[in-house]
Amino acid sequence: MSIDDRSPAAPLHVVAVRAHRHRSPLLRPFVTAARRTDSVAFVVAEVELDGGVVGQGSAAETVAVTGESAATIHEALTGPLGAALTGARGTLPELAARIAGALPGATSAKAALDVALHDAAARAAEVPLVELLGGSTGGELLNDMTVSLEEPEVMARRAREAVDSGEQILKIKLGRDPEEDRRRLDAVLEAAPGVRLRLDANQGWSPEEAIRILTGLEADALPIDLVEQPVAAADLDGLAQVRAAVGLPIMADEAVWTAADARRLVDAGAADLLNIKLAKTGGVREALAIADVAQEAGLTCMIGAMMEPRISITAAAHLAVAHPAITLIDLDPPAWFASPLPGGGYVQDGARLRLLGGPGLGLDLLDPSSDPDGGEH
Repeated sequence: MSIDDRSPAAPLHVVAVRAHRHRSPLLRPFVTAARRTDSVAFVVAEVELDGGVVGQGSAAETVAVTGESAATIHEALTGPLGAALTGARGTLPELAARIAGALPGATSAKAALDVALHDAAARAAEVPLVELLGGSTGGELLNDMTVSLEEPEVMARRAREAVDSGEQILKIKLGRDPEEDRRRLDAVLEAAPGVRLRLDANQGWSPEEAIRILTGLEADALPIDLVEQPVAAADLDGLAQVRAAVGLPIMADEAVWTAADARRLVDAGAADLLNIKLAKTGGVREALAIADVAQEAGLTCMIGAMMEPRISITAAAHLAVAHPAITLIDLDPPAWFASPLPGGGYVQDGARLRLLGGPGLGLDLLDPSSDPDGGEH
C-alpha cells in the first residue's frame, strides 16, 4: 500500500490555523548524555475545517535535537506554516504536502501542524486516526519506561519504582562514561532482576568503545533487547562497524529522519531497527514512508518520542498500531509530566498501552488556558 492510499480522497477546506504555548514541569529530571530537562515548553497547533471541526497536534521544545525552541515553533506555526494551510483546499495528502514544503527544517513545528490536520480529518470522518491510516484500534502495545542518566544508586531506585508499578522493559540512558555506564547497568539489574533492558547511548560512544562495551555485555549475557544509537548519527560506517561486530540488535535513532535516511542505513547495513519520531520526520506521511522502507528491507521499527506531551504521544501510538513494521514503542513521556492533560487517547495498564478509540486522536481538546503558561502569544 502506498502512503497516499492510506488517506481518503475527499477534499478538505482549512479555515483557520492557531497555536498556543504551554509549559509543564516534570515529576523528576530527564537526563541523557546530551541534555537535562526539568520542565517542558511545548506548543499546541490547531487546524479548523469548514463546519467547525478542530484537530490538534503538539511540538515540544527540543533545541538539542531539532534546533527548535518553543518560540521558533510558535513563530513557524503562526507564520509560514499557518500561511501555507489557512484557506487551503485539497485532499489530505495534498494539504500535508503544503506543510512539508512551506519552509526548510522546523520538523517539530511541521509535525504539530501535520498531526493537527490529520486529527481534524479523522474527526470530520468520525473515525479514529489509526483507521484513517488503514489500521484498527484493537490490540495492545508493550511500552517501556526510561531510566534517566544519573548516579548508579539513583538509577537503581528509579528502576525499582518502575518495576513495582508494572513496567516490564526499561530503557536505560547511558553514554557519558563507559566504565560508569557498566556500574549503572549493574545497579539497575541488582535492583530490578528479571527486567528486560533497552540501552540508549544517545551517540555517546566511539565505535571502538561501543564494540568493547557491548561485546562485554554480551559475554555476561545481560538481558538486553537492543542498543540505540551507540555512535554519532553521521557515522554510518561506524554504526555498521558496531553492528557487524556485536550480536545485539542495533537501532538507529538520530541517524534516521527521513525515508532517504532509512534507505542509506539499509544500504550501509548499519542497523537492525529504526526509531521513528514524528518530531524528526515532520509529520505522519514521512513517518509511514520510513516504516515502508523498513518493511521492504525486513527491518523492525520502533516509534518513539522526545520528551513530548500527551497529544504527540497519542499520535505516535496511532501510527504504531497502523503500520505492521512498527512493532515496538517507546512512549513513556506522559508519565514524566506533572500535568496529565489532555484526557483520553489511550490508557496504560502496567506496561500495556491501548488506544481508546473515538474520532481523530480520541483526545479532549487542550484549552489555551489549561496551564499558567497557556494562551495564544
